[in-house]
Amino acid sequence: MNNRVLALLAALGATTIYGMNHTIAKVVMPHYIGAFGFIMLRVVGAAILFWMVGLFTPKEKIDRKDYLRIFGAALLGMCINMLMFFKGLQLSTPINSGVIVTLTPIIILILSAFFLKEKLTNLKFMGIVLGFSGALLLILYGNTSQVSNAPNVPLGNSMMLINSISYGAYLVLVKPLTKKYSTVTLMKWMFLLGVIMTFPITYPEASAVSWSTLPFEAIWRMGFVIIGTTFLTYLLNVYALKTLPATTIGAFAYLQPLITIVYAVLTGNDTLDAVKISACLLVFLGVYLVSKKIKQNS
Repeated sequence: MNNRVLALLAALGATTIYGMNHTIAKVVMPHYIGAFGFIMLRVVGAAILFWMVGLFTPKEKIDRKDYLRIFGAALLGMCINMLMFFKGLQLSTPINSGVIVTLTPIIILILSAFFLKEKLTNLKFMGIVLGFSGALLLILYGNTSQVSNAPNVPLGNSMMLINSISYGAYLVLVKPLTKKYSTVTLMKWMFLLGVIMTFPITYPEASAVSWSTLPFEAIWRMGFVIIGTTFLTYLLNVYALKTLPATTIGAFAYLQPLITIVYAVLTGNDTLDAVKISACLLVFLGVYLVSKKIKQNS
């Protein structure tokens, strides 16, 4: 099996875990743990796991010139991205979050146009407008159907849009680093920075959890988020980035709404309505137009 196939399978595995996570994590918030407290579990748990794995991998020295890029990647990927996603998910619904994260490829394209001077054609511009129209539709009108445990859908959707922007920027920023350093080296340092950056925000909610009385229902979901959604997905995505461009990794976000919708509806944690379906179609069409042109130019 060649490196490209392995990289594609890694990206697919990460996307599948992300798709299920929208519902799995949502169920325990905020009854058992608040969104920010959950982030403390994620970054601390992942940092411990990556540093443990690092004991058995070759040591690498980070070049001084890469310090700022690593700090920026950690800020975007392990701080802003996580805080906005989980708080947004707590306030909104699994399907809404699954649709909004599909904007990641469009975010990457916009960032590439600004920082890599990639030309924006009319088709790409139309795709960007349609994709963000779908997100805006969800933010403004995405609470037409009543879903339990979704107290502020517009605010939650807005926070998840910020999450998509920060994650897209993270992929663009971390890409050059994947060519120089191993996956474990990058992850252990960035998650250590993530622990430091998020601690003042996450500690109050984490310390308020009644750990001794948590039921198994909450424990296995927390474990899935720490090991699956954090450790494995970041490991798989950075591994995939060694072979695939950031735009290709971002394109796997197309599958997330499908996985999220199926899992959320089957488990009874969300419902489909006309607004969500319309928004999903707009986002899909926008991403298709953007990606179609990218493929033609590649």
